[in-house]
Amino acid sequence: MKKKFLSVLFTAALSMTMAVGSFSSGAFAEETEAETAAQADTADEAAEAETAAQANAAGEAADAETAAETDTADEAADAVRIGALSGPTAMGLVKLMQDAEDGITENTYQFADLSTDPSTFVAPLAKGDIDIAAVPSNLASVIYNNTDGTIEVLAVNTLGVLDIVERGDTVESFADLKGKTIYATGQGATPEYSLRYLLSQNGLDPDQDVTIQWCADTTEALSYISSDEAAIAMIPQPFATVAQTKVDGLRIALVLNDEWNKLDNGSSLVTGVVVTRKAFAEDNPDKIAAFLKEYEVSANYALTNIDETAALIEKYGIVPGAVAKKALPDCNITYLTGSDMKAALSGYLQILNDQNPASIGGAMPGDDFYYEAE
Repeated sequence: MKKKFLSVLFTAALSMTMAVGSFSSGAFAEETEAETAAQADTADEAAEAETAAQANAAGEAADAETAAETDTADEAADAVRIGALSGPTAMGLVKLMQDAEDGITENTYQFADLSTDPSTFVAPLAKGDIDIAAVPSNLASVIYNNTDGTIEVLAVNTLGVLDIVERGDTVESFADLKGKTIYATGQGATPEYSLRYLLSQNGLDPDQDVTIQWCADTTEALSYISSDEAAIAMIPQPFATVAQTKVDGLRIALVLNDEWNKLDNGSSLVTGVVVTRKAFAEDNPDKIAAFLKEYEVSANYALTNIDETAALIEKYGIVPGAVAKKALPDCNITYLTGSDMKAALSGYLQILNDQNPASIGGAMPGDDFYYEAE
């Protein structure tokens, strides 16, 4: 009886234990499932948050890029577009070019590649593809006459840059050129007209008393100087200074700008000017005023900071710095505006017109050729 009781008790206890075990296992499973679900929900929420953050970041980046592109496009549309020839007419611009690159100018500027061809900027000016250009003085008049007066001169930026050079010491004045052969560049352009005028003003007939042999370029003229110790040539700065580094004994015998000034005829030997489209000037008077102010600073900087300007001239690929340093004082960079500009330029154009009206476009330009600030 006792054994039967104990057996029943053991069986009941075992049943309770199994029941408890069964209950505990089911509760644990439920807890595990709940925890897994919670973790899954948390992971989903984190993934969604990360995706949203990435999307927001991408959107903000895209907005910033679009805004930057818009700002760049606005700056480009607002920029003053400038062209210049590689030589003295660009030397006075290099400080402005550097300041524009550094972003410290009042205007935003875009500079076209420097050119050695004077006609490079004729079509862009006519089409409105550039706003301001540094060009030869007679070419400015030609463009004015050929486009019904659509451009005007803002400033004279370069006076005479032509030199007579030789390897000997036979030439001290224009009178010494009688009977000589002069190798020169610039036939049909201002160098020819300037030379012929100075010869005639010093009592020499350009067609009878001297022989002018026209060369295709400075290199050809220098080839005669190199091979013939008695040869004489007329070449412009800074190339005259470059030539002195390549040809032993080459010296500058006459500076045509100085010889012109000796005539004291009220004009100046004007090599280069800065022009603008009239439509641009009329629509943007503040930009023109800012340009003239910044360009004057740049031109004066070239005259007073030779070493720094020479370095910039080399940087922008005009001539090596060492050459620029030596040539700058002889390049006659200037800044003339208003009545001074008009007197110097109109006097020079009149002399060219007297020799060959075609050299300035067929006629003297009108008063509207000369810019006057309102």
